[in-house]
Amino acid sequence: MGMAVGSGEGGYVADINVTPMVDVMLVLLIIFMVIAPMLQSGVSVALPKSKYPEPDPNIIKDTSAVIAIPDNGEFYIGRDKVAMADIPTRIRTILKDKPVPDQVVYIKSGKLVKYGTVVSIIDSIREAGFERIGLVAEKEKTGQAAAGGSQ
Repeated sequence: MGMAVGSGEGGYVADINVTPMVDVMLVLLIIFMVIAPMLQSGVSVALPKSKYPEPDPNIIKDTSAVIAIPDNGEFYIGRDKVAMADIPTRIRTILKDKPVPDQVVYIKSGKLVKYGTVVSIIDSIREAGFERIGLVAEKEKTGQAAAGGSQ
């Protein structure tokens, strides 16, 4: 009633026991599945697609000023819903301690948001004294089906 350990003379076991490794991998998989949705900062917006968006790593920082417009009339800074009139004040508060070259305001506008809404947000940001504005877009997926077409 014991476990076989080698050749009976105290030798080494040549079999690999993968059960502990599988257990650790499953635990890590569950942790990443739970935490991954929490890593997204701000509000989800159905962004327009572009062939040549310029990636900016600063947009995902908590200290960056990102205005999300998922629908007409809804404005978010980070995860906080704000009124359109309060946007310049909130942007000034976020960017007050940053040097001028780093004072960039990012606008994440949904596909169906009216052009006039985005222009009015840009105007209010410029009136607040910030000239560097970035419009956020997703990279358009280019695949064989889209490029090939029918023959």
